[in-house]
Amino acid sequence: MKEISILFILFLIYSFLGWCMEVCVALHDEKKLINRGFLIGPICPIYGVGCLLMIFLLNRYLEDPLVLFVMAVLLCSFLEYFTGYLMEKLFKARWWDYSHKKFNINGRICLDNLIAFGILGLLVMYVLNPFFIGILKMVNGNILLIFSVIMVTTLIVDLSISFKIISGFKNITKSLKKDNTEEITERVRELLFERGGLYKRLVSAFNFEASEKYLREKIDKVKTSASKAIEILEREKNKKIEQITSEYNKKINDLKKKIKK
Repeated sequence: MKEISILFILFLIYSFLGWCMEVCVALHDEKKLINRGFLIGPICPIYGVGCLLMIFLLNRYLEDPLVLFVMAVLLCSFLEYFTGYLMEKLFKARWWDYSHKKFNINGRICLDNLIAFGILGLLVMYVLNPFFIGILKMVNGNILLIFSVIMVTTLIVDLSISFKIISGFKNITKSLKKDNTEEITERVRELLFERGGLYKRLVSAFNFEASEKYLREKIDKVKTSASKAIEILEREKNKKIEQITSEYNKKINDLKKKIKK
């Protein structure tokens, strides 16, 4: 049980360190403090998950730093790409976008990050893991267990609230029908900021962008519906014209018959 507690606490530690790193990057880019991550608390779970995967999958490569570097790059790249793809599908929103950077794949991962993943992988496996595990093993198992239970409960509450909030993004993007992705994204931002509170924090936390594919599908549906409506109106108009023309010709023929008589 102590080993499970240690793994969970390592997850929390790396999630918190990842959050700190994200905040520092945002501070450098935006010149202001931003609470990064979709959770309310100061953690970014993707970092915790990534580090745990390294612990489970990359220990066998500890004797070869170069192979470990490459494997860390592959593992973290897959995790970031898959997470970005999954969140886009679930919430119809893009949470980060590297399209403006060179050597990116669908805007979800880029070369700069890949190199950073490799370096961080070496740091985690050779320095941080031995340090944190060494300290945690010295702590009483019951204390670790009690702390883990408290943090699990807190994390579940945080996840529940956060998922409820970001699920609202889908409803907002569905209500928009403009044929311009940038305008739609900006309108989504405005609506979320109007809601205030945690919605506003989420928009600030991420490089939020309404999912272009979803919006394009929505636009195509609107265009299709509009085309069908135009076709129906056109048919009705032609029928009306034919009906009026027919009635007019009938009256003309009746008038001609009366004149002949």
